[in-house]
Amino acid sequence: MAKRPAFFIQDGQVISKLYSFEWFPGFAISQKQKSIESLHNAIAETDMNASPLEISTKSTNALGVKLSAFHLKLHNYTLENIFQSAKVFENGGPYLDLLEVLPKEAKRDTRLRNSGSLLSFRYQNEDFPIIPKTAFYDYIYIAAVKNMYSLDEIKPITNYNYFTDIEFNPDKSINTQARTASILKLMIEDYGFLPDLSKEEFIQYHQKHVGLSLQ
Repeated sequence: MAKRPAFFIQDGQVISKLYSFEWFPGFAISQKQKSIESLHNAIAETDMNASPLEISTKSTNALGVKLSAFHLKLHNYTLENIFQSAKVFENGGPYLDLLEVLPKEAKRDTRLRNSGSLLSFRYQNEDFPIIPKTAFYDYIYIAAVKNMYSLDEIKPITNYNYFTDIEFNPDKSINTQARTASILKLMIEDYGFLPDLSKEEFIQYHQKHVGLSLQ
């Protein structure tokens, strides 16, 4: 058995809840998809109206694959490269050379662990705070979606009410494409489209609408 969160909207807030389900070990995509199905069944057992969508390259749904962070780019850079290269530490950064390496290399660069405490993110000459914790990741993810897809292509996300990311373990990381997909859905429902929010407006929206986990 394993526990993974699903993200959903409740009273205008993006929140998450942990679900226990049968885990199918192995690296084969078929095993990942069995685990996804098991997780989605666990969600359905608690909500007869559940319509979950896996957001990852392992998804069996084309929309879920399309919205995978692995497939999203902004200004021809992957989200992983942008995220890692934007980090500002007390003893260094941002390390813009990380834009030009493989995403895995960017994530594993030793400077990210040896430069002291993380202070902020710097992207396109703007500084983003580290609180709210996921605001910068969510900001560049949504910017990439807007950059790559039309509203008609992503509007079907409103047909789903739970979002999962089978690889995301909240004990090991905080950012997940499943949370951001929930924010996408909420924005489309709020505005009818994805608005062009400034950094400050996006942070305010995030503070207002992204809630805590339900245990």
